[in-house]
Amino acid sequence: MKLAEVRDILQAKVFAGEKIIESEVDSAFGSDLMSDVLAFVNDRVLLLTGLVNLQVVRTAEMMDISAIVFVRGKCPDESIINLAKSKNMVIMSTAHTMYVASGKLYSNGLAGNEREV
Repeated sequence: MKLAEVRDILQAKVFAGEKIIESEVDSAFGSDLMSDVLAFVNDRVLLLTGLVNLQVVRTAEMMDISAIVFVRGKCPDESIINLAKSKNMVIMSTAHTMYVASGKLYSNGLAGNEREV
């Protein structure tokens, strides 16, 4: 799914990465625990989280995640936006809860990121 579609489906505001908004992700993963992101994420994943700090961007960078959606109307501050821009990441925010955002994306064809435990 193209990140532009994610933006439209979630009625999200884009804070960084407008130039790569046409890039694609294969699946989505939702978590507020960055340790879970490190343990379970595969390639080309969209990260949905309510955790808004620099560690989210750093974790995404480690896992080659190029797109983050902050849920529940949470918005990144300038330090997060600047770091994301420097790492060529898309950063968005949606008013939807993680559950609703995940459901909307899934019902529009974006698979969940699943890895055997």
